[in-house]
Amino acid sequence: MRQIDFGAGYFATALASLFFCTASAHAQTAQISDGVVRVGVIEDMSGVYADITGKGAVTAAQMAAEDFGGKVLGMPIEVVFADHQNKPDIAANAARKWFDTDKVDAILDVASSSPALAVLEIAKEKKKIITLSSPGSTRITNEVCGPYVVHWAYDTFAIANSTGKALVSQGFDTWYFVTADYAFGQGLEKDTGDVVKASGGKVAGATKHPVGTADFASVLLQAQSSKAKVVALANAGGDTINSIKQAAEFGLTAGGQKLSALAGFINDVHGLGLKEAQGLTITEASYWDMNDETRKWSKRFYGKVNAMPNMLQTGTYSSVLHYLKAVQAAGTDSTEEVMKKMRELPVDDVFYRNGKIREDGRMVHDMYLFEVKKPAESTAPWDYYKLLATIPADQAFQPLAQSRCPLVKK
Repeated sequence: MRQIDFGAGYFATALASLFFCTASAHAQTAQISDGVVRVGVIEDMSGVYADITGKGAVTAAQMAAEDFGGKVLGMPIEVVFADHQNKPDIAANAARKWFDTDKVDAILDVASSSPALAVLEIAKEKKKIITLSSPGSTRITNEVCGPYVVHWAYDTFAIANSTGKALVSQGFDTWYFVTADYAFGQGLEKDTGDVVKASGGKVAGATKHPVGTADFASVLLQAQSSKAKVVALANAGGDTINSIKQAAEFGLTAGGQKLSALAGFINDVHGLGLKEAQGLTITEASYWDMNDETRKWSKRFYGKVNAMPNMLQTGTYSSVLHYLKAVQAAGTDSTEEVMKKMRELPVDDVFYRNGKIREDGRMVHDMYLFEVKKPAESTAPWDYYKLLATIPADQAFQPLAQSRCPLVKK
């Protein structure tokens, strides 16, 4: 048996190695600026978008932190949230306070496009990472893009590209828009109208309404008198539910017009019931009932909020999880290093597979076109969708060649 000499040289080397490892670990820990990795989401907690963002988005962010183990690089993860009340100034003030005083490292969702665009500018000014799942405005990855800005779950181009093409190809070639009068609604109307016209259809007209409208009578009567084959709802949340209910009262669908909820969500279907929602076409980036893995996660989510998740909420979960993976890989919460890792790592989780963050900040992934089931087709609560088509990532979103983002090299 050969004897191993544990002489002074060995112990000196071992001691040096131990010192190096201890110093490296200390240096890595020191990269977490205040000993906590703190992320925030700014949502609509009580207004028109509360059901589709609100508590559900906050819960999704918290679940991501829990699923990551509650710590990253040995440091605790803290999720904070605020209610912007659908007011851009409140959202911007919350973001500024978080970054300046409360040591929030990143904002990983802001509900609704107008508040999101306000917060986005604060994040750019402070050189902080911001990911957005709830807003849909394509301005986020075009005119106002930034090196630390990522658009996550969907945008109006993706919805328009799938819903518009599909319906025109089925003969629904004249459209009238009922549009929420703010950045998201306006963008959705424009993008869908462009797709309709490019596909050989025509836009008969449009009427805009304020967010939170209770009475859609005048708007819907104009849509009805247009005789358009499709009445497209370019709104969201409570506005979508109210417009669908009142469209039924005015007999739009009974008169042969097709109702399309361009920004419809499973929560809207649940609120309406299948009797009124059946036949609606809805594009989403995820669905709770896609496979065993999505069902398992969604049942946990349901136990916390008493509803199944929509794509805004699964997007928030996905972006928080990806951010934490990037912090772990970077060994720091430094914006530059974390953003670099976010772009390098594929987005891969229970809902979003093989996603990639492009140079314009668009996270590209597959999208899904669903049709709402008839009551007789549904076998259980929240069993509302049947899949009509999967739109591959490279076809779903605006091509880089069309980008207006200054970061895109052409």
